[in-house]
Amino acid sequence: MSVIYLLLSLSILVAIIFFIAFIISVKRGQYDDSYTPSVRMLFDDEIVKEENN
Repeated sequence: MSVIYLLLSLSILVAIIFFIAFIISVKRGQYDDSYTPSVRMLFDDEIVKEENN
């Protein structure tokens, strides 16, 4: 039974470490998309309807 408590506490500790690493990487801009805005104008397929007033 003590092995279950040990494994449970270790898994929670590892999950907390990964969560902290994820938060740090998001705050540092690791997941910011810098490529898509530069090529968005190349794939401009949407038709914009202008209203005549």
